[in-house]
Amino acid sequence: MPHTIRRAVSADVPALATLAEHTFVETFGPAGFGIPYPEADLRQFLAESYSHAEVTGWITDPSAYVIVAEEEGRLVGYAQSGLNTLPLEEARPGDGELKRIYVRREAQGAGLGRTLLEQSLDWLGTRPILIGVWCGNDKAQRLYARYGFEKVGEHHFMVGTTADADFILRRG
Repeated sequence: MPHTIRRAVSADVPALATLAEHTFVETFGPAGFGIPYPEADLRQFLAESYSHAEVTGWITDPSAYVIVAEEEGRLVGYAQSGLNTLPLEEARPGDGELKRIYVRREAQGAGLGRTLLEQSLDWLGTRPILIGVWCGNDKAQRLYARYGFEKVGEHHFMVGTTADADFILRRG
């Protein structure tokens, strides 16, 4: 199926919030990596991270770039980039960050994730770029390594009160 990739707009907020929540659970929940988040932690994280207000903030932030992949009028993937917020001591103001990149499982395998990644990297430009990736996601780590990213640190990504071990990768 052909995909359209475009910049997200305010009208996308409900569908993008739903997609973001769905792909997070699909990736890290029982059918994905199987991280055993307590139900209350997962609910809290999803409510805080993917509310309509939060997603509206992603889209309206002038220092951010949010793109969506659409197939037959339905959102199937997205990427969010902007200024770095990862806790890395040597990071500098103005460094970029690829904050999120997700594709629905049924749309994976056709290069869509790679296209979202490349368009995000193009937007971020030549400045140093950071990515936080779960320590158990070897496939993503290998992909980012092919794009010149190297591990430079670690931090805890909070899902409610559950602390996931994440690697911080940097290019440039």
